[in-house]
Amino acid sequence: MPHSVSRVARHHRKKKFCKLAKGYWGRRKSYRQARVAVERSWRFAWFHRFLRKRDFRRLWITRLNAAARLHGVTYSQLIHLLGKAGIELNRKSLSELAIRDPNAFAKVMETAKAAK
Repeated sequence: MPHSVSRVARHHRKKKFCKLAKGYWGRRKSYRQARVAVERSWRFAWFHRFLRKRDFRRLWITRLNAAARLHGVTYSQLIHLLGKAGIELNRKSLSELAIRDPNAFAKVMETAKAAK
């Protein structure tokens, strides 16, 4: 029985990794180094997809803290007051409100303070 070879499939596989390593520097252009670098970049991308969520939440909290302090309240007091008032806006929408429409955020703060 003849020996089978996978020339075409192997060529496509190597070509795929070299294409993904486009723009890499130095020996990372060779197939073996390119494959290692691309797989490593996939691991970083996977991990940083989770970090992105954490970073955005930190950003929203920082923005809310700054906006709340303009109204004489800290971030933790703001969240407590919002819970007491029954206002169920998440941190993302609250921070967007504080940036884009400060008057509306001031009304939310008044409503939260009134529920005190």
